[in-house]
Amino acid sequence: MSLSTTEAAVVYAALVLHDDGLEITADRLNSLISAAGIDIEGIWATLFAKALAGKDVGAFLFSVGSSGPAVAAPAAAAAAPAAGGAAAPAAAKKEEKKVEKEEESDDDMGFGLFD
Repeated sequence: MSLSTTEAAVVYAALVLHDDGLEITADRLNSLISAAGIDIEGIWATLFAKALAGKDVGAFLFSVGSSGPAVAAPAAAAAAPAAGGAAAPAAAKKEEKKVEKEEESDDDMGFGLFD
């Protein structure tokens, strides 16, 4: 059995347990994977169970598509007032201008969603 199949089996079993509202443990992962007829090494279930212990799997699922820079920009703008009061509005205006330029550059390519 390939490593990717093993990982997929453990991940799907963890998702099933999360969906049922059950705690993700190595024993439960192993029993689900065995019921599916897949043989894995025991270390994988233990590894995933320890990695997910105390974590909110639902938060992982909803944060997959989030981007890092969009979160970092407000943090930088919040830090600017502490450093120098008037610098924050100027930084915010520059940020808005950058966003507008990026949107315009998409239109300049000459094709769109419905063209």
